[in-house]
Amino acid sequence: MRTVRPRGPIIAGGPWYEPTYADSTAGDYVDGEDLEIRRAAVEALGAYNGSVVVVDPSDGRILSMVNQKIALGTGFQPCSTIKLSVALAGLSEKVISPANKFRLASLHMDLTYALAHSNNYFFATLGQRLGFEKVSYYAHLFGYGEKAGLDIPGESSGHYPSAPPKNGGTGMLTSFGEEIQQTPLQLAALVSAIANGGTLYYLQYPRNQQEVQHFVPRIKRRLDIDSLVQYVKPGMRAAVEFGTAHRAREDGPIAGKTGTCSENHTHLGWFGSFNDSYNRKLVVVVLLTGGRPSIGPLAAGIAGDVYRLLGEKNYFARTGPFNPASLISTQVCCR
Repeated sequence: MRTVRPRGPIIAGGPWYEPTYADSTAGDYVDGEDLEIRRAAVEALGAYNGSVVVVDPSDGRILSMVNQKIALGTGFQPCSTIKLSVALAGLSEKVISPANKFRLASLHMDLTYALAHSNNYFFATLGQRLGFEKVSYYAHLFGYGEKAGLDIPGESSGHYPSAPPKNGGTGMLTSFGEEIQQTPLQLAALVSAIANGGTLYYLQYPRNQQEVQHFVPRIKRRLDIDSLVQYVKPGMRAAVEFGTAHRAREDGPIAGKTGTCSENHTHLGWFGSFNDSYNRKLVVVVLLTGGRPSIGPLAAGIAGDVYRLLGEKNYFARTGPFNPASLISTQVCCR
């Protein structure tokens, strides 16, 4: 991780050793990207220090990857975005159901409310009831601790702890992502699987237009979550409608999950999302690093701007070109 010590006044709550603003496009390789999507991502990110990754959830193609050093690097604490994995684990193990409500003081809270407001008590309790072994099993099943991409030079596999964190145990892991290192690509792959109903694709990043023309989707594995998505999605939608991600609200429905925390004197703001309408779905993941402004709600606002800018160009109203590769996209590959 880069370390830049501040020369100016220290922001309250710091010191923050990572700059909030930077040229996040420096050094990026873009010859195989969808340039319309990249322009929207770059404009939405603006001067902030961070990364924007946009993926087609129907085939796993990375359409744009802004700030590839961050996107492919060693990863960052996932903060509250880890709650998506934990929610799916709890539903899979029937530790919770849509009707379950955990009691917090005088408030009874269900999964939709807990996701919308990113309630730490709910997910710490859920993690403790699941236990570390089951939490870890599902996290690895959903792609943590392994590379999300297929033969992408420089990509890291992040990190997932082999035992409960010393700081707070399983509850801290399942509410804050303690001791986990998540890459933007890993979050994009998981959100893509939620968006498409359970197919975890290898993310692929074409390096030129010839590779785009010969693109063939590769499936890493099928996740048995199709029947569970209907219970997770309302919380992700509610987060955008009235919860922690309300800055992402646009004309079309968006589902997402924010995350905010600090790691090694760096403030982190995450948002993983997909547009929940139209024929053309996109997954947009935003990670901000820096000082106090780098928070999940701001990351959600940047993602919302990506969807808005593309909507203004009628991107979602178009019919995509026929892709012969889609005929063989059901083959499970490269296991």
